[in-house]
Amino acid sequence: MTISYLALGSNLGDRLETLQKAVKLLDQEPEIQVIKKSKLYETLPYGDVPQENYYNAVIQINTTYEPLQLLNKTQAIEKKLGRERLIHWGPRTLDIDILLMDDKKMATDRLTIPHKEMLKRSFVLVPLKDVYSEDTYQGKSFEQLIANTGNQAEVWLNKESW
Repeated sequence: MTISYLALGSNLGDRLETLQKAVKLLDQEPEIQVIKKSKLYETLPYGDVPQENYYNAVIQINTTYEPLQLLNKTQAIEKKLGRERLIHWGPRTLDIDILLMDDKKMATDRLTIPHKEMLKRSFVLVPLKDVYSEDTYQGKSFEQLIANTGNQAEVWLNKESW
């Protein structure tokens, strides 16, 4: 089994319900076991496209999938829950990003692990801190990593239970 971390985000439709359904669908997969869920966060949208705020979270999973198999599965779940890829960094019903898979490293046209934008995004690092198995990543505390993004004020805790 491979410990992996997935970032989930939604800003269209019932954001909470979409994230809950995504986690349930992932956990129903025989090759995936959801171990931990972060708190739920509300965040300003990333990029220059005007849109509604996101709900964001990170989950820790165990999986026997190889990286591209996991990508195929997450993209199938995105599609099942209404994801359409129309605008880069645009609004979306569901976005599932593979952040980390143990110590695996890879870079293809379809997938880069660790996620190439992860360290620039407080909306990823803040919830990742909730579930990550260590207090540091690449020798830095999460507080340092989050401060380095410069966009930590764009993430706040959501009071909804999920």
